[in-house]
Amino acid sequence: MTGATIGPRDMIARLVGFDTTSRLSNLPLIDFVRNYLADFSIDSTLVHSHDGAKANLYATIGPLKEDGIVLSGHTDTVPVDGQDWSSDPFTISERDDRLYGRGTCDMKGFIAIALAMVPEFAARPLTSPIHLAFSFDEEVGCLGARSLIEHMVEHLPRPKIAIIGEPTNMTVVNAHKDYQGFITDITGLEAHSSATHLGANAIMAASEYIGELTRIREEMEARGDPSGRFDPPHTTVHVGTIDGGTAVNIVPRHCGVHWECRGLPDLDREEIPSRLDAFSRTHILPKMRAVSADCRVETACTNVVPPLVPQPGCAAERLALRLARQNDTYAVSYGTEAGMFQEAGMSAVICGPGSIEQAHKPDEYLALDQITQCALFMERLVSELR
Repeated sequence: MTGATIGPRDMIARLVGFDTTSRLSNLPLIDFVRNYLADFSIDSTLVHSHDGAKANLYATIGPLKEDGIVLSGHTDTVPVDGQDWSSDPFTISERDDRLYGRGTCDMKGFIAIALAMVPEFAARPLTSPIHLAFSFDEEVGCLGARSLIEHMVEHLPRPKIAIIGEPTNMTVVNAHKDYQGFITDITGLEAHSSATHLGANAIMAASEYIGELTRIREEMEARGDPSGRFDPPHTTVHVGTIDGGTAVNIVPRHCGVHWECRGLPDLDREEIPSRLDAFSRTHILPKMRAVSADCRVETACTNVVPPLVPQPGCAAERLALRLARQNDTYAVSYGTEAGMFQEAGMSAVICGPGSIEQAHKPDEYLALDQITQCALFMERLVSELR
């Protein structure tokens, strides 16, 4: 091994220095990580995006066999556009026992600490492998993790456990909601606004559709969370954007509604879209098609991120609780790739440094004590696998 040791703080600074906002390429960061691993004689596999502008990285340290622990994290960050930062978001600033910079907690801190531990990982005679899985485009729907996990399952020895290092203040999370994104396109019929009876108003039809979404949202709130673990304590339904119409004196032909739902782990994934489709068929389309048979209400699912379903006592939970020196598990409402690892047959939990309350904000930071806790977590992992 000829690689130079880089401590956690300096490694965080290196990674934060790469602007990997999701709209940009992450290849400079991936190249740095790949070269760093190669200096310790660790090979890595890249799984590129369809256009080749981005890549996932996967590397194995220790024996190449069907076993081991994946340390998973995303390399992309959300934008800083329009945010009022006190310092350069892509240069680490240390003050008040915190490291400030975009991605410090979400989630280059976890990746950096894992990389800083590579010399120790590589020097130990591991009985089970440690795998590094670094993905792209998590912030826009876990897009990279999907292709990375597919490649792992098809071409590589399958790990047993996945630990996703999203910020949890180093507590162990064994459940999160799912995510489904949708675009509903409503097609009506244009007419002069003085003769509205000759047209089919797509925007007003969309208002009925959104009204049904609101009723479903309220029902989900009333149904609540039987587990009592989630905040907010129910499945959420949300309309993000609408677009349609041409001018105030034209009955609008088109309206698009972009909406999402984040379901509790036990929610039937088909329930909400099926109910909206039924409402469209019985309440919206008959009135519109009385004017024109060409009117339509069409919904497309744009992305699905599966939930992390709690599996009390599973291998990942038992290991993470030991490493974190904790007894309790928690649930979060944000989505991660953990559910994808779980669906691929791996036991999965979330445990990483920093607070999700700092993510996506100006002056995002990672507290120094969280770095220490995460490093101890990984040192204990090495001891487990000797």
